[in-house]
Amino acid sequence: MAVTTEWSPSSWRSLDVVQQPDWTDLGALDDVVKRLRSMPPLVFAGEARSLTADLANVANGEAFLLQAGDCAESFDAFSADSIRDKLKVILQMAVVLMYSSGVPVVKVGRIAGQFAKPRSSGTETIDGVELPSFRGHMVNDIDFTANARTADPERLITAYQQSASTLNLVRAFTKGGFGDLSRVHAWNQEFVASSAEGQRYEEVAEGIERTLQFMAACGIDTESTPQLHTVDVSTSHEALILGYEEALTRQDSLTGDWYDCSAHMLWIGERTRQLDGAHVHFLSGVGNPIGCKIGPTVTPDEVIALCEALNPDRIPGRLTLITRMGADTIGSALPPLLAAVPRRRRSSSTPILAAAATPLRRSSPPPPHISYIPHQSEGEKLYTKTCYEMQSAVMALLKTETRKACEFSTYMNMLKSRPEVVKYLAGPKFKDNKLPVDQAQCDQLPGWAC
Repeated sequence: MAVTTEWSPSSWRSLDVVQQPDWTDLGALDDVVKRLRSMPPLVFAGEARSLTADLANVANGEAFLLQAGDCAESFDAFSADSIRDKLKVILQMAVVLMYSSGVPVVKVGRIAGQFAKPRSSGTETIDGVELPSFRGHMVNDIDFTANARTADPERLITAYQQSASTLNLVRAFTKGGFGDLSRVHAWNQEFVASSAEGQRYEEVAEGIERTLQFMAACGIDTESTPQLHTVDVSTSHEALILGYEEALTRQDSLTGDWYDCSAHMLWIGERTRQLDGAHVHFLSGVGNPIGCKIGPTVTPDEVIALCEALNPDRIPGRLTLITRMGADTIGSALPPLLAAVPRRRRSSSTPILAAAATPLRRSSPPPPHISYIPHQSEGEKLYTKTCYEMQSAVMALLKTETRKACEFSTYMNMLKSRPEVVKYLAGPKFKDNKLPVDQAQCDQLPGWAC
């Protein structure tokens, strides 16, 4: 990817930048950024280029994109078991999609770097006490004390180290036999195995098992076919804290292009997609595949302008638009955008990811056109609303003949990856509607935004 002379990893600093922490010790921040520059990259340019090629297949309708993971990762919930369980969910979802659709599934995890979150307000007030907002564990702590809420640059180092450990374990799992299709039954989560959803998954697993047996009976050596025993799972996160992203941006020795080596894929959030802002400028210059979230207020002209800014060369797989419309507005807000992008592209080089996410706020009234089953719990209603948003997005994509891609994002993923919340939704014995909000790192309090 050609980089203009006006762009450099630090050129974003001359532009307006939003959603950055109020660092009180700039000297300590500069020291941390300097140390990060000397640390090894977390991913390599060739891996990012490979993901771009896979996403090009998605844009051409030859593959399906699944992005899954937590809304925000936590320093506290860090263990081999938690990483394994998240990976189980990604593999489960991918194998169901691949088995039912008959096309490859590109797997991208919101993992190994998703530690920072934007906020609608820079401060939070509780009982008359005003403190800085919690911006994710990369910045500060969730405890409501002055010391915990102070932005600490050393947390950038912790985020890097935890990302490196997570990525190493993900690679070990996916290449070391955990992703073997012969283990498809083992991916089922214990606490949903007996539910209707778990039983349907077992039916898919049995079908895959019979297929492998049939292939072996036909004389196909399944043991020597690596595609059946290893999987690729790429990493992604929102490129929010630009000092961190700049420090991990490296120039590829093969192509001379710049790549943000903190993750394979980066995205710009709804709150940071200003065309003249620092985030759009920064990601316009890196060679990674990138995403851009678009909400219900975005106009077709804004979407086209974002495409021009982020992918002027119309490289298939380079840019993915991620819709965040809400169940009550996506039916009317998405179609005009779907009509606008092909007019600009004249080809399907920009996949559209339909992200269904419903904030866990019980005071929010349901859209009038969603029919709930009588006696559904709050968790089941949430699931119904989320599925409706996904269904509405896919229907809009089909009607406009836009190539299909789909992201089960934020809450859909958090529900699936955190055992406490899965029980809340899927477990037949968990009907008391008491969601363990302390287990989640986003959108549980007013002002959060995924």
